[in-house]
Amino acid sequence: MERRRLLQAIALLSATGTASFALPTFAQSTKTTPLRIGYQKSSTLLTIIKTNGTLEKLLVPLNVKISWHEFSSGLPLLEALNVGGVDLSADVADTVPVFAQAAGAKLTYVAQEAPSPSAQAIIVRADSPIKTVADLKRKKIAVTKAAGVHYLLIATLEKAGLKFSDIEVAYLTPADGRAAFERGSVDAWVTWDPFLAGVQKQTQVRVLSDGRNVADYQRYYLASTSFAETHPDVLAIVFNELKKTGLWVRQNPKEAATFLAPLWGLDAPTIELANSRRSYDVRTVVVNALGEQQRIADTFFAAGLLPKKVNATDVAIWKPAAAAT
Repeated sequence: MERRRLLQAIALLSATGTASFALPTFAQSTKTTPLRIGYQKSSTLLTIIKTNGTLEKLLVPLNVKISWHEFSSGLPLLEALNVGGVDLSADVADTVPVFAQAAGAKLTYVAQEAPSPSAQAIIVRADSPIKTVADLKRKKIAVTKAAGVHYLLIATLEKAGLKFSDIEVAYLTPADGRAAFERGSVDAWVTWDPFLAGVQKQTQVRVLSDGRNVADYQRYYLASTSFAETHPDVLAIVFNELKKTGLWVRQNPKEAATFLAPLWGLDAPTIELANSRRSYDVRTVVVNALGEQQRIADTFFAAGLLPKKVNATDVAIWKPAAAAT
């Protein structure tokens, strides 16, 4: 029932002009094109699209066969994209493409979500003696390597006058990070939604600091450059569907939370809290708006976490107009 209501709602948005993202017209293809999509638990929009099978239906005229592949976080997802394991990446934090660039990956930016700075945070247990960021000195902190929270941690420490070397870092996946945090083997955990909302609803915690005034936290959708160059028509359809679904989530927060609850294994109020901190405003990527990407790259290089300097603007960017040729 929820799936049917979602499809009807998105269809209504398009019919009424609320979401005026016209799909290009393409000739029927006779050759099957595989589209391997990588995603993670926080990939809200593509999780909805995957569950409803909307892309499969929209891509029938192009004879595209979709397969879905789940990853624990953004870095292994883009590593798979780089080596040809997947063709399209669901949204990853802004830090992840920087690491991929440093590794020489041939990736193309397809879209981005507008900033969601409060959707990631540094948290401590409610009874922790840690009261300020300065108190994190010589403390053990769990963080997922190369995720947006990795940059948040470094930038927050610097703002408080600390170096990354002033803390003991534990690089853990979100699931392992929460387990370590709850059993007390780390002093703080840096995480993002929906993991952040989940621990806030189920455990007594305090937010020590979030991304506001520190890290924009923009999430990017990427494709392998070879796929982007040969199938811009497919990316146009994906882009339009992402925009429509993002609009539906923003306009229907309770319905979206109810829909996602069984898929994420979280209750609807927790998901609604998580979604309230995400913009889900999907837009094209503009090269002269990659300033935050450059700051991230420079910060990681200065911390000795990147093997070489990265020029954030030295990237391929897909544009909707490319699909019209």
